[in-house]
Amino acid sequence: MLHKTKGIVLSYIRYKETSIICKIFTRELGLKSYLVNGVRSQKSKSTIALYQPMNVLEMVVYNKDNSGLQRISEVKLHQANQLIPFDFNRTGLAMFMTEVISKSIFENYQNESLFDFLEESIFKLDQKETSLLHFPLVFLIENARFLGFAPESAEEFLTENLGQPFEVTEIPLAENFIEKLILHQYSCEEKVSLGLRRKVLDHLLEFYNQQLENNQTWKSMTILRQLLS
Repeated sequence: MLHKTKGIVLSYIRYKETSIICKIFTRELGLKSYLVNGVRSQKSKSTIALYQPMNVLEMVVYNKDNSGLQRISEVKLHQANQLIPFDFNRTGLAMFMTEVISKSIFENYQNESLFDFLEESIFKLDQKETSLLHFPLVFLIENARFLGFAPESAEEFLTENLGQPFEVTEIPLAENFIEKLILHQYSCEEKVSLGLRRKVLDHLLEFYNQQLENNQTWKSMTILRQLLS
């Protein structure tokens, strides 16, 4: 059966000589794996550039309940990213977002509210006026809310993590900072030290590891630390 949906590209791997297998988080159908034949061929009517991570697509897809790999009938960009592919900082943050989502959801997982938040975050990231200073921290906090495991308050964000990186004197500062991030989200311009921002990031990533029961390292951490300098 054919379905029309929007999708956010998470990743792809090469398959055989000219094809790819692409992970796409769709709004109505959830996370799916799609086999895209011939897209790496010079004669292809489509282009592999469509399937770059964090691209938002408009798709018509086949959906078979008992099939692991699905197929795409029609696809086009919903809106081309203007800054993300060409700005090192924004590219790094897009990679981070991709890694967080990929570790947080599983095949067929469907959550329209999460999709809408992720689409809005991509739009914000691609805007010149959006401050990137606290972007990854806000993304982690809000993403946890849409995944259903975010605490209700800044204080609980601190106390629910088993291993805090903060000194005793830093805990009130961290709590106040997280409160501001929750309140103002991507508009937050709270001024805090580099050391505190990095500790809040480490704290939130450890919080995710505990919630997701994931002990893997975060591959995008090197880039993130450069962004938080």
